[in-house]
Amino acid sequence: MAQKKTKHRWWGTLIFLLLIILSLALIFNEQIKEWLVASYQPAVTTKSVQKNQQKKASYDFKKVKSLDFSTVAKARLNSKNIHVVGQIYMPQSDIHLPIAKGVSNDVLALTAGTMRADQKMGQNNYPLAGHHMVSHTILFSPLYYKTKVGQKIYLTDATKVYEYRVSVRKFILATDIQVVAPTKQKLVTLITCDATGANRLMIRGKYVKQMPYKQAPLAVRKGFAGGFNNRS
Repeated sequence: MAQKKTKHRWWGTLIFLLLIILSLALIFNEQIKEWLVASYQPAVTTKSVQKNQQKKASYDFKKVKSLDFSTVAKARLNSKNIHVVGQIYMPQSDIHLPIAKGVSNDVLALTAGTMRADQKMGQNNYPLAGHHMVSHTILFSPLYYKTKVGQKIYLTDATKVYEYRVSVRKFILATDIQVVAPTKQKLVTLITCDATGANRLMIRGKYVKQMPYKQAPLAVRKGFAGGFNNRS
């Protein structure tokens, strides 16, 4: 009889602890999700970029899911499937993110993703997509809160640095996919959700110049060398 009571108490304690863990997970769901995103800090080198540029990627926007906890957790576990090909740095917007190929859920959960298979930095239109989260500091969220016309955008492929200047800040329909298409003018186009999630915010920058990475301004090189702003 004593053994049965002990067993029942053990099961009761276990269930109680599981309920506490589940409750804490629900309460701190957003914080845990942000921590998972913030913990992704890949090394970006000339060698790794050249290797990843040869990798295949998904550009199927229809398969993109909202950034819930399970999507972020899966992306963090599958980070080896994320092929980083560069970085974006916007000092006045407090944005510094890895750029990865494609718009798969894994890519968009942790990085800014390229939106066409043929795009190249410094040529025609270079579009990037990124999620807008509750936190004002993670992924492309700062675009909504901090980015203004006139600010600088820097891209790098670890060999060269490409400078752009924000020329357009505009809300567009989610169906306005023509903004991703190639253009004669050299542009960078950044896309994230608006406050409702139904439509999109588009930030577009005009090309200014390019330079070898080692000849970029010291402040820019320090920005690229620092931790990604996913870090809380």
